[in-house]
Amino acid sequence: GWSQAWNAQGVYQASMAANLLPRVHTGSHSRPCAFQAGRKPLRVRAAVEAPEMEDGVTIRRRPPMGLETQPCGPSTFRVNGLPDLNKPQNILEEIVWYKAKEIEAMRTKVPLPVLQAAVKKAAPPRDFKAAITRRAQETGKPGLIAEVKKASPSKGVIQPDFDPVRIAQAYEAGGAACLSVLTDEKFFQGSFANLTLIRDAGVACPLLCKEFIVEAYQVYKARASGADAILLIAAVLPNRDLAYFLKVAGGLGMQCLIEVHTERELARVLELPGVEGHLLGINNRDLGTFKVDLGLTATLMGSVAGQQVKQRGIMMTGESGIFTPEDVAFVQAAGVGAILVGESLVKQGDPATGVKKLLSLA
Repeated sequence: GWSQAWNAQGVYQASMAANLLPRVHTGSHSRPCAFQAGRKPLRVRAAVEAPEMEDGVTIRRRPPMGLETQPCGPSTFRVNGLPDLNKPQNILEEIVWYKAKEIEAMRTKVPLPVLQAAVKKAAPPRDFKAAITRRAQETGKPGLIAEVKKASPSKGVIQPDFDPVRIAQAYEAGGAACLSVLTDEKFFQGSFANLTLIRDAGVACPLLCKEFIVEAYQVYKARASGADAILLIAAVLPNRDLAYFLKVAGGLGMQCLIEVHTERELARVLELPGVEGHLLGINNRDLGTFKVDLGLTATLMGSVAGQQVKQRGIMMTGESGIFTPEDVAFVQAAGVGAILVGESLVKQGDPATGVKKLLSLA
């Protein structure tokens, strides 16, 4: 990959005989590999010091000690005694770690050059931010990004009768400015194919690819599937990675929604060059615990970094915990120009009416 987010100090203890064996490389360390016929699996006990967070990132991109098992010739190599530190510390970390396997499978099936060719043939992306601004001016309410979402790790299946095209068309009819489409398969039961289905159905609203992006391949996949914007999560990506993805997305004509959860994250993303051309988002849901606090939006917008957002005219999005017109009024008073709403809308039998009621347009 083009970045290395962790540099854990690991000490692997093995016998002298084991050190004479061929070695398998995982992460930034090499390990002895026993695959000769008749040999017992090599047992390696690992010790690790707690890694330091880098550049404000709180989610590790991969297991700091490498994977517990690795293919080694005809056998599987296993490291014993890995500490709990080598396990995902929360659901967001589990999701991010699984992305490596998921992306590798996608890349094998559809190589990057094929995606790049598809992007060149795709219709030009639409202006995500302009659509929100235009709708907000028409309604006097924050521009709504309505989410096409079947399930979540915390709630399970939210909409059993899930039809992405039907839901997207209803959102548009109800007055949504843009749509957010979940593409994560394992944890949210989403799909990149849903982006294509919605776009091919003639939905005019710009589309946000709601994905846990850690590689440029996903950005190209989003554009080739019909997305006009992508989500970037500051808890996962240091600024050098965010800057890289902003450049990749910009090269494809896409905009980014950069999501933060703390004042420290907000302060550092404001250092990104050209951030004014994109959107920021405050997720009121802690992606580590999935607890929601709508007051977080007011807290961050009232902070020093939040005041800078207002002074620089950067569009801020309120995310999660928005269920009623009163919630919309609360975050609007805090200074947001857009809201991203999923659960409270998608679970309704008539999403169009749900949108109108939420925005007090009915």
